[in-house]
Amino acid sequence: MNIVWTKHAEERQQQWQQKRPELTHEAVETVLSYPEQVVSENDLSIAQSKFGTGLLRVVFIELGNSKRILTFYWTNQVNRYWQEENNES
Repeated sequence: MNIVWTKHAEERQQQWQQKRPELTHEAVETVLSYPEQVVSENDLSIAQSKFGTGLLRVVFIELGNSKRILTFYWTNQVNRYWQEENNES
C-alpha cells in the first residue's frame, strides 16, 4: 500500500510535531497502516488509534492502491470519537 501525503497533511505534521514531538511521519503512517479502528464520516475514512493519553486520527481517502492522507490530528477526547463495537445482530 502506497501512502501519499498532501501538502496540507505535511504542514499539519510540522505544526503538530512542535507541540507533540512523538507525532512523527512514522507514527502517522503506522496508525494509517495498522489502525485500531477505521470510521467513516462524510464520505471520508478516518484511521484512529489510541496514542499516549489521547487518540491519533488520520483522515484519508483510498485511491487505487494508495491511501492519501488529507489531514490528521491528536485529541484527548477519546470518548467523543472512539466507537465501541456494537454486537447487535
